[in-house]
Amino acid sequence: MRAWQVSTHGEPGDVLRAAEIPTPEPGPGQVLVRVRAAALNFPDVLMCRGQYQVQPPLPYTPGVELCGEVVGTGARVVGTPVLPTGALAEYAVMESDSAYPAPESLDDAEASGFLLAYQTGWFGLHRRAKLQPGETLLVHAAAGGVGSAAVQLGKAAGATVIAVTGGAAKAEAARALGADVVVDRLERNFVAAVKEATDGRGADVVYDPVGGDAYQGSIKCVAFEGRIVVVGFAGGTIPAPPLNHALVKNYSILGLHWGLYRTKDPEAVAACHRELTRLADAGTIRTLIGARLPFDDAPAGLTRLAAGENLGRLVVVP
Repeated sequence: MRAWQVSTHGEPGDVLRAAEIPTPEPGPGQVLVRVRAAALNFPDVLMCRGQYQVQPPLPYTPGVELCGEVVGTGARVVGTPVLPTGALAEYAVMESDSAYPAPESLDDAEASGFLLAYQTGWFGLHRRAKLQPGETLLVHAAAGGVGSAAVQLGKAAGATVIAVTGGAAKAEAARALGADVVVDRLERNFVAAVKEATDGRGADVVYDPVGGDAYQGSIKCVAFEGRIVVVGFAGGTIPAPPLNHALVKNYSILGLHWGLYRTKDPEAVAACHRELTRLADAGTIRTLIGARLPFDDAPAGLTRLAAGENLGRLVVVP
């Protein structure tokens, strides 16, 4: 089969190589899936660099999220493949209990980017931050893959959503997603915008997949008894938060590693998928697709993702 392979660590555009490799064989409790679409994710970039907390042995095929068709049954599923047989190939192997039914309302590209971003958003906003109707939610990188899901889920939960983006096109995308207030950080300081929008109170919940300056600004505009959900560090800088500041302002810093739920509480993941599918089928949420890329453009897509140049999800269609 055709597949992209990583044999040494570095930037995706430098280390990805197209190859013909044997079609993988599923083991006990696994299924072979024909990949119909593969969504690109920031962990793919970090794995290529050798910087992710889970690092498959070299060589491996990257790609942590897909929509595919189970060989033998034809069932259309979404989920994460079992590395080193990642999604950037014609076929991948998945654990049977982690291959979830694809929402019928979403096409292959939309479904491929459905699981990780929306599961992360759901667990972050509801399980960790316990977002309530009427609260104010601040979402960083609101037009990216993870942020765009959080904007939609925040609106579905009845929150007032303040979206922070970088650039006019991304700001327009955040408005189209339903954000109540959109702040282009290239044009305006988001801290001042949040305080203005909340009459000085601040945001009850902050959803931060960026880190760095986004986090440092967030602690200046989080509300009394607010909650900051740390989702990732796409900005490249991991903050070292001053805990005395959290004490003085009385806010919470909440970590979110969604992958732990798959081993610690798998039924919660399955229940979340059923609820998210219901929301998708009702038209309440829908994956924002920035580009559908041919197989040969996978390295360029990961390079765009690494640079933060993506709008919504970038999806490779083999």
